[in-house]
Amino acid sequence: MPSPLTALQVLNTTFGYSSFRGPQADIIAHVEAGNDALVLMPTGGGKSLCYQIPALTRSGVGIVISPLIALMQDQVDALHELGVAASFLNSSLSGQQANETERRLRDGEIKLLYVAPERLLTERFLELLDELRDNNQLALFAIDEAHCVSQWGHDFRSDYLELAVLSERFPGVPRVALTATADALTRTEIRLRLHMQDAREFVSSFDRPNIRYLITERVDEREQLRAFLREHAGESGIVYCLSRKKVDATAEWLNAEMTKALPYHAGMDQDVRRRNQSRFLREEGIVMVATIAFGMGIDKPDVRFVVHLDLPKSVEGYYQETGRAGRDGDDSEAMMIYGLADVVQQRRFIEQSDANDDFKRAGRTKLDALLGLCETTACRRGRLLSYFGELQPEGYACGNCDTCLSPPQTWDATELVRMALSAIYRTGQRYGATYVIEVLQGKNTTQIQQRGHDQSPVHGIGKDHDDATWRNVFRQIVTHGWAEIDVTAYGALHLTPAARPVLRGEVPAMLRKQLAVTASAKAAKAKRGAKGKVGKDGKPEAELTAADEALYDALKAWRLDTARDENVPAFVILHDSVLRQIARSRPKNKDALSRISGIGESKLARFGDAIVEVVDGA
Repeated sequence: MPSPLTALQVLNTTFGYSSFRGPQADIIAHVEAGNDALVLMPTGGGKSLCYQIPALTRSGVGIVISPLIALMQDQVDALHELGVAASFLNSSLSGQQANETERRLRDGEIKLLYVAPERLLTERFLELLDELRDNNQLALFAIDEAHCVSQWGHDFRSDYLELAVLSERFPGVPRVALTATADALTRTEIRLRLHMQDAREFVSSFDRPNIRYLITERVDEREQLRAFLREHAGESGIVYCLSRKKVDATAEWLNAEMTKALPYHAGMDQDVRRRNQSRFLREEGIVMVATIAFGMGIDKPDVRFVVHLDLPKSVEGYYQETGRAGRDGDDSEAMMIYGLADVVQQRRFIEQSDANDDFKRAGRTKLDALLGLCETTACRRGRLLSYFGELQPEGYACGNCDTCLSPPQTWDATELVRMALSAIYRTGQRYGATYVIEVLQGKNTTQIQQRGHDQSPVHGIGKDHDDATWRNVFRQIVTHGWAEIDVTAYGALHLTPAARPVLRGEVPAMLRKQLAVTASAKAAKAKRGAKGKVGKDGKPEAELTAADEALYDALKAWRLDTARDENVPAFVILHDSVLRQIARSRPKNKDALSRISGIGESKLARFGDAIVEVVDGA
């Protein structure tokens, strides 16, 4: 009987990579030895190898718990392309199919099984796991998207709370909990809820240097989106909206105006959602317009941009959602458009929820941290990394966010802020920003006249300033803490104690001058400097020549045809980065092709001859 392969040999032969990245080797060795691990690694950082390889080197099957039923098929298809015996159990299978999978499991024919938490927690499945354990056929449990256990989080799943049964029922089987997003509070909760207090924690850098962060105030949302998407013509991306109604309207507008767009939200027919998700994964140049119901676990590596048309709930949510861009390491962009109305809406969600006071307090703190990220004049990436405890932001400059590329200016807005605060006070602290701005501008609407505010000393004192200026002022009044929003009174603004020294002229009000439309991707890239693509090893890739580009296009055409034949997304066959390596090196035979990073034994055997033929014909 041949000796089992080492982790490095599996990495080489199955996955086609010559070396591990970051803490992968340490994590795998730790789990191989039978120990528990809590792994925090950014999207695209290689989390899946941290449980896939130990499952292949240890005796038995690795059970992967994932909340993503709709994506299990694609994950299993990708492993099949690598020659790995993988399967899944979920509600999409017929009874006969599920029984056959269970038979293969008992017979040791499966090395990785993906299962939803609700299926795992059934007594039938737990008894099957008992049987596998008794026969020494359980390699490990991998709990993917482990932040779903956090009741404070944005992706909470109640079934995850019951996964502590794994430690109680299978104490000798190693567990690895994985997530791309968890602050200190969430990490503590993961340990507590999953009974993983003794698990070793592996924390990679949260930095995604290939993602350019752009945040701007809302002026003309559709025109801002149009200008941004022109720079990404023909590329795949995600546009997030807060409401289902806005998703449908935005997708319809984009289809009519400029690009292929598909809607995705929980209110749609399940089959339509599944078809739209499949098209996004398998076709190029699709823009998915979605609520946050879409995205967790999306493995599509060539998402070039993520846009938020509304304010997310927290920094964690923002980081998680923007992290779906650029998984392949290529330059990508994340743009957010927001305004004061978003702040009102998010505060209303918090205050009107059925949650307890502690949860609401945590929600306010998280929203305040996100607003700090939006309004900062310092490096946005530095602010993000500081939030996750990775660095102190003072003096940090990444060179790849809007505040670094076009440093924002501040202006002395003391006079306007005092006008605004006075108007809030003199109108009784009973109205929202829109009404107070109308009073400041001297408008004589029926409501203003009926309430007598046309006779107020603040009526018309701000008539020399337009709506955009006043919206900017009022948004920053709230984010600076000089006024707060009373969501129980339809968004009425109340002065806070911090407003007094500003009103008295004792403290200057320095506000951020914010550009109405972000700098274009091309201009930002030119200013940053042409750094080229970055490979999976983190090293810059050489730019393709014109001849290389022609071969690259031919390889992409071959990949698309092959993917259609195999009925899988194109990236499951080979990633763009692998095709670029082939286009540059032009391997003349399969032996030369085998030295390309990302070409394992299975893919070499299945596709090697065809790839060499494409290269020869170029």
